[in-house]
Amino acid sequence: MSLLHVINHPMVQHKLTIMRDKNTGSKDFRELLNEISLLMGYEVTRDIPLEDVEIETPICKMTAKEVSGRKLAIVPILRAGLGMVEGLHTLVPVARVGHIGLYRNEETHEPVEYYCKLPEDIHDRLVIVTDPMLATGGSACDAITMLKRKGCRNIRLMCLVSVPEGIRKVQSEHPDVDIYTAAVDDHLNENAYIVPGLGDAGDRIFGTK
Repeated sequence: MSLLHVINHPMVQHKLTIMRDKNTGSKDFRELLNEISLLMGYEVTRDIPLEDVEIETPICKMTAKEVSGRKLAIVPILRAGLGMVEGLHTLVPVARVGHIGLYRNEETHEPVEYYCKLPEDIHDRLVIVTDPMLATGGSACDAITMLKRKGCRNIRLMCLVSVPEGIRKVQSEHPDVDIYTAAVDDHLNENAYIVPGLGDAGDRIFGTK
């Protein structure tokens, strides 16, 4: 069974509270999402292996640690997932970025695929899938399935706000994919929106509503 990691660092929770406020505008929302993504990235990459390297400081030679060469890829689920890329890229500048385009059918609430562009060596990389909202879990599961068809075997899902329904779906369909989230909210409403949530993340990031 995949693990659920709830990142409850005080600064993450503080910034998330401001993002939830309906009076927070798009500019501040985007900046806060970027900052939270950077902070969450520390936890998502916590167990990346290190190796010893020999360096020389201004004082003397020493054996130090550096990341042992594991390749990373960041794959946002368009469009809202784009808002989490910059923070992760700041933390891991050498990570490649792919894109998966899915949108939710407003009647069925099911995801519809319209775009997929990934690094050629995606199957050799640790893949961090980003999507601010884990609601029904449909988009996340479909994106992970697409990545597995490309040969990916080391995938992590990073989202800002989630609900038990979405968590259960991902864990049921992809028990090998760990989930990282800043909050587990109460439930989905009749329109499949997270309650209390923060509204439509894509609209709030890009100012489209």
